[in-house]
Amino acid sequence: MKVLSYLFVFLFITSCSQKEKHPYTFYYWKTNLKLNDIEKKALDKTNALSLYVRFFDVDKLSGKFEPVAVITKDKSFETGKEIIPTIFITNRSFINIQKEEIPFLAEKINDLILKKIADYHLKVNQEIQIDCDWTSGTKDDYFEFLKQLKKISQKQITCTLRLHQVKDKNLTGIPPVEKVYLMCYSTSSPLENSDKNSILDLNTLKSYLAKLEDYPIKKIEVALPIYSWGIVTNHLGKHKLINALSIKDLNNPDFKKISDSEAEILKDGFYFGNLLNKGFKIKIEEISEDQLENAIQFLDKKIDTYNIIYYQLDSKFVEGRNF
Repeated sequence: MKVLSYLFVFLFITSCSQKEKHPYTFYYWKTNLKLNDIEKKALDKTNALSLYVRFFDVDKLSGKFEPVAVITKDKSFETGKEIIPTIFITNRSFINIQKEEIPFLAEKINDLILKKIADYHLKVNQEIQIDCDWTSGTKDDYFEFLKQLKKISQKQITCTLRLHQVKDKNLTGIPPVEKVYLMCYSTSSPLENSDKNSILDLNTLKSYLAKLEDYPIKKIEVALPIYSWGIVTNHLGKHKLINALSIKDLNNPDFKKISDSEAEILKDGFYFGNLLNKGFKIKIEEISEDQLENAIQFLDKKIDTYNIIYYQLDSKFVEGRNF
């Protein structure tokens, strides 16, 4: 029994040190900056100095670059963390972009970042993160944009790195940055008929990142998912996503449980703000502590040191979690 006790203590210490090895923080991805007590508590517990806040998206609409969903701020949003402005840019913004438009876009994005910082008296550091799912067809213009933004802002420019951009690095190219953020989620489409968890499937992750250690940029941080959603399937087999649903949402007298994570709707009605009909099925996808731990153990073999940024800071996703 003593041997078993020592083994348990060793495994417990190993598990704890595994998590403590990686400082962690969150992405904040809501348009209105606002923190409730659960979110404040989760943020205060983090052992990293920064919080990654999405300031706005950029899209190309009718041939013009447009900021989309620009942040507003509630008085409840107070934190001692340094904020890192994060900007999502659609890949189509770089399709057929003119050379002279690239510095123009960089300047306008920098101007809007500075305006939001000033408007809301935000404490920021010297980094701007750009999130874009660039492709082989847009890489040259996107990479030039990153260079122009660095020149104009005089800040450190970092960018996200998706799984396919690691696996197909010879095709999609290497961004001109010193640090990247590896997005370890969205391993497949939730709108496909599949038994895999589309948020994070470990075998898919391992396949994409099999040669991660060969990636030329060595400063890699890791983004991991804590979000969840429901996939609704109608009578025709078409799918629809409802964000932020969890397995406990299936405990409804109007639902018939099919499995631990699936249910069938028994009568027409409004559920989760959506009109859903009798016979529709709901499948919940969420991420367990074990899934996260297994992903971290795999990544530890590929990356020497890294911080973790959990996506995303929301009471629905952080409550009850042991980070």
